[in-house]
Formats: sequence, structure tokens, C-alpha cells
Amino acid sequence: MKRSEATYPLNLQVFDITTDVTVVGGGPSGAAAAIVLARAGRAVHLIDKSVFPRDKCCGDGLTTLALRELEALGLAPEHVEGWFDIAGARLRSPSGREVVVPLSGAGLFAAVAPRASLDHELLRLARRSGVEIHEGCSFAGLRDVDGSSDDHLPDAVLVDTDRADVGTIATRYVIGADGMWSNVRKAVGAQLDGYRGEWHAFRQYARNVTGTAAGEMIVWFEPDLLPGYAWSFPLPGNRANIGFGVLRDGTRRVQDMAATWRDLLQRPHVVAALGAGFEMEGRHTAWPIPARINELSITRGRVLFVGDAAAATDVMTGEGIGQALLTGRLAAEAIIGAGALRPEAAASSYERSVAKHLFADHRMSKRLGAILGHQRGIDAALGIVAASGPWGQRNFARWMFEDEPRAIAVSPARWHRKMFKQSGAYVDRVR
Repeated sequence: MKRSEATYPLNLQVFDITTDVTVVGGGPSGAAAAIVLARAGRAVHLIDKSVFPRDKCCGDGLTTLALRELEALGLAPEHVEGWFDIAGARLRSPSGREVVVPLSGAGLFAAVAPRASLDHELLRLARRSGVEIHEGCSFAGLRDVDGSSDDHLPDAVLVDTDRADVGTIATRYVIGADGMWSNVRKAVGAQLDGYRGEWHAFRQYARNVTGTAAGEMIVWFEPDLLPGYAWSFPLPGNRANIGFGVLRDGTRRVQDMAATWRDLLQRPHVVAALGAGFEMEGRHTAWPIPARINELSITRGRVLFVGDAAAATDVMTGEGIGQALLTGRLAAEAIIGAGALRPEAAASSYERSVAKHLFADHRMSKRLGAILGHQRGIDAALGIVAASGPWGQRNFARWMFEDEPRAIAVSPARWHRKMFKQSGAYVDRVR
């Protein structure tokens, strides 16, 4: 397979594939970056060690941020098996107070979509956009060639793979979208030794859900999980994604999470929400979640990191799909704007964009998490929301689901004319 596809030609003779950008990882961040680049006329190859559809431990919830990014990519919800529109959320405080907050207004502000289906459809969209996708193909190493050491290959990166029919890819840029345990990050010496993320999530699917959880998104702020929480997110056919997430605080042991899970599923208010006849499907899964976007290097030469590889998760909630899609798009736009021969400009542009879009929100989320990590803080907050009436509850829900950036009120550079008055995503679909 000898192919030369780069928009900016590379002087190659021996490599299997040449391209403008190689994306390592086919999750939402990698797929988003690949789609944006391909539609801008760049030659893009994407590799992933898995064969899709494949599952990933996740709550499957989509915030307004995620939905707007998906809409901009052209993803059609009807093509995602298991997609479920959400019109509001039921929140239960540690003291047992329940508040239902509506997600109202034009368009869609929240949804649930199984990651196996969502990620598969994003890759299908990438393929239709012109991305060359290699599934079941693992990243095996990276070599940087700057021209001084090899006159035949100026300013390129060599990506080695473990598949003979793909071989070594010569590329202008690499986007590392290969998750928290990023092998690309290790290959360039940018890993954090011993880092295990800020959150740890635990999740399983349920069937025969007949209680309120069959149609409602529920968040339980359980006293023993604080500053974490438990959730039940509805899916079609009386199914639900149920799980919990806890912050790594140095006192919780991952080994104890299975016992916590069994106990959680027996609590009366959880059983009542699911319905007495609910049944758990398959096995539970667990996974660490990184949330350190302002402390971790997100570029290294011609390599840009996105999604979990950039630790871009919301530190307050552990939600990361919206941030993954956003960082993927920002990385692609930085490469497009800089061109093939200006890697320093691409890196600088990407770093500035991520700082603008995420740093203030990260700091705000950490401060809010410190308040909401205690029973009195959450009880007080939900008490205020309950007393605020329809207007306050609506705006709290839209703030919680990232209708606007978390810290926009203190980020004047991001103010805009429709602030707090935007429509949701997919307005033509949801009326």
C-alpha cells in the first residue's frame, strides 16, 4: 500500500502512507478533529486499536455544549441507536429533598446516547467526510524528523503502527486522542507518572426500568459519595444507564467501589426510581477520569493532545464528551490556520484557544466543587433552586448542562449578545 495523499507534499520514498494529519484515537475528540480537518481539505488518517462499535465506560449524557458541537459536525441523532432526548432533570439532595429542573426553550439542551452507538456514528461520519480510518490498528511509536537528521523527510513525524498493511505513516501533525493512558503522550515523554485522574466512575446498564427513571434523568447526591454523585440516565425501551462517580481524595479505595455499588442499588429511593422489577445487564465497568486541563501540557512540537489525553474533563461533574468534541475542533482549527510548515503557530493557537474556552471554567468548577462537596452546601444550593421558581430552575438547569460556559459571568471576553438566551441544539428537530 504505497500512497501519497498529503496536501503539502512530503519528499518520501519508503513510507506506506503520507498524510497531513494522523489522529490516534477514534473517540469523540479524535473523530471531531478528523472531520473538521477533512472538510477543510486536509488528508487525514485515523487509527484506533479497537474495532467499532465498541463500548466505553461513560454516563452517556450529552450536555448542551456536546449537542451544539455534534450538530455543527452534522451528526444526525436519528442515526444513533439508543438516542434519548432529555427535557429536564430530577435532583435529590443528601437530606432527601427532590427538585425537578426543566431544560426548556427552543431546541435540545440535553440527551443520552450510548457511547457504543455515538462513537460508531461519529466514525461513520468521519469516513463519509473523507477520513481514512484504520480500525484494529494500534499506535506503536513515534519518531520526529526535523530535516536536520534526514534530508529526505523535512518537518514530519513518523507514526509506527502494528498493522503490516498500514505500516508507518509519515505525517505533518499528530493529534493524540487516545485517552487518559495516552501512548502518544508516553512516546513524546509528556506523561505524568503515577497520575490516575481526578474522578473514578462506575457504570452498568439496567433493563425493565418502570419507575420515574424510565423517562427522567436523575442525579442523587448521596452523603457517602460526596463530593461525587450517582445517576440514572434513561434510554429507549425501558433501559437506563446507572452509575456513580467519586473524586479521588486519597481516602477512597477503588477496591471498595463494587461493594458501594451493590449497596447503592438497594437503597429505597433508588429502587423506587428504577421500579421494583429492574434488572442489571451484563457487567459493571469502571474507569478513571482526568480533569487537569490547565496543569497538563497539551502540545509537544507537531503533536496536539485532545479530549481525555488533554485531561479536558469538567472537574466538577466528571463530564467530558462536550470538552472532548470542543478540544478536537480547536486542535483541527489551529492546524488549519497555521498550515503545514508552521507547527509552532499551530501549537500556540491551540493553547490559546483551550485557555480561552476552558481554563476559567475549570477554575470555577473547582471552586464550586469545594462548596458542593459537602452536604450542607448541596442542601442549601438545591433549597435555593427549589425556591427560585420556574425562571430560576430553568436557568439553573441550563447552566448546569453547559448552555453557557460555566464561568461566563466572570469571563467578559466570551460575552455575546445572546448570552443566557441561546437556543439549544437541533432546533428544527425539537419543537
